[in-house]
Amino acid sequence: MSINIKLLYIFLITTVISCKTKTPFTYQLQKSAIADQAMVVTAHPLASEIGLKILKKGGNAVDAAIAVQYALAVVLPVAGNIGGGGFMVVRMSDGITNTLDFREKAPSAASRDMYLDANKDVIPRLSIDGHLAPGVPGSVAGMQAAFERYSKLKDFQVLIDPAIALARDGFAVTEKQANGLNRNREAFIKFNTTTPAFVKDTEWKAGDLLVQPALANTLTRIRDHGAAGFYEGATADMIVAEMKAGNGIISLEDLKNYEAVWREPLVSDYKDYKVISMPPPSSGGLALSQLLKMVEPYPLRKYGFQSAESIHLMAEAERRVYADRATYLGDGDFVPVPIRSLLDKAYLKTRMADFDPNRANDSELIGAGLVTPVESEETTHFCVVDAAGNAVSLTTTLNGPYGSRTVVSGAGFILNNEMDDFSAKPGTPNMYGLIGNEANAIEPGKRMLSSMTPTIVTKDNEVFMLVGTPGGSTIITSVFQTILNVIEFDKSLPEAVSLGRFHHQWKPDLIYLDELVQLSPSVKKNLIEKGHNLKQRSNFGRVEAIMKRADGRWEGAADVRGDDDARGL
Repeated sequence: MSINIKLLYIFLITTVISCKTKTPFTYQLQKSAIADQAMVVTAHPLASEIGLKILKKGGNAVDAAIAVQYALAVVLPVAGNIGGGGFMVVRMSDGITNTLDFREKAPSAASRDMYLDANKDVIPRLSIDGHLAPGVPGSVAGMQAAFERYSKLKDFQVLIDPAIALARDGFAVTEKQANGLNRNREAFIKFNTTTPAFVKDTEWKAGDLLVQPALANTLTRIRDHGAAGFYEGATADMIVAEMKAGNGIISLEDLKNYEAVWREPLVSDYKDYKVISMPPPSSGGLALSQLLKMVEPYPLRKYGFQSAESIHLMAEAERRVYADRATYLGDGDFVPVPIRSLLDKAYLKTRMADFDPNRANDSELIGAGLVTPVESEETTHFCVVDAAGNAVSLTTTLNGPYGSRTVVSGAGFILNNEMDDFSAKPGTPNMYGLIGNEANAIEPGKRMLSSMTPTIVTKDNEVFMLVGTPGGSTIITSVFQTILNVIEFDKSLPEAVSLGRFHHQWKPDLIYLDELVQLSPSVKKNLIEKGHNLKQRSNFGRVEAIMKRADGRWEGAADVRGDDDARGL
């Protein structure tokens, strides 16, 4: 089956329910869209539609992003959230850029060895499941900060009311959502003190209505009192009561003291393009910039899309970047992160000095580079561009699917399990197999390292592309490949977003291939002969992207791997 035919097949099965299906329900997903004025691409059609309605009301891209974030907290419980955190990259029409860090933080009672047993070994899943896994949530504070600085409508109620209505009145779950809720039923029972709305007596089916009255009440308190409606008062009391019921450690002081932080964007060049992304505690922007700089001197266009030469080069760059990530990256408010040194041209040239076009390096022999000192798979990403040219690329997460699976009793929202993104024990892999060291050790008030990579690419001082994805450790490499698919391999945006992807993260020493990768036997043989180990895996995220076409119109593309949706104005 050719790539194009396979993509068409996947598109059709994600948008049309067969006559053999027990229920006739389906959302009519738009996997790509072209529009003159504005574009919204999200992980759920209801969220995309809400974002578009805010733009039609005269809101700007930030207004639409806030509305989408709250909508996803209702219609995408696997990843959308008010109990998690994330990063926002903003580029306004005047060229001013900014980034917002609303990543979760370790509670004040957190300690370096809190997930280790008496023998200093990591206790399995203690940082993943239940009440001890959450960091202090940042999403509500982040949306409040974005609203106060950038909102054009200046009416927060207009932005959050659609989400309140969806929670109060319910929405129809998709087949993928029904399957996910059914798979996690026992976990929702096990890790909760009361039965949440995600559990019912019979199995979920596509078209069933998910009604979340407790969440509607929580969102109403946020509407009426702003961030204080979450971090103080009734909701805060419910969070702390939930913590006490399950031996968690988030306190009222932790909630009251949480603040989102505006940070200087990380900006780098790739040929004629500028890449604007997140600084630490995101590892994504730095790693993406390193990857692009490492491969820039090589003739990728000549090598061709997913040829043995291009995969080998990109995987070897990824191997080195993830080794650097493991050693040097953490929360810059707590540890010095040598950003300038890691992006220095001479340093990156040195990192690739032992690259052999005919042979894979051994990860055991590839450590971090020597410098001078100066982030679930169930994440979700969305992109918004408005008619004025303001652009928002935002990634938000609970970390694992449905986070800790712990729902705050009476408040109706799921808490994250982001504490697993710390290095529970330096040198020991987390749930995504990522290695971390001292820079990412647990400390009270510290933000855990993330792979989230919300990115805006410009050319000739105009927005060219917005891109991001969920996918745990594969986020960085998925964004990297999507950008190169367009710039180097001349793929259309829908192809760039939905074609198969590969991933190398230093350790384990493997090139992972997703289920849509279509490598010829000769390419596979060549890679194996070079010394690469190939392994197929799923969960390569779901890329969302917007691009400025040559004719001046916006094109949006939503990944075929999920219920993602693109809508234009």
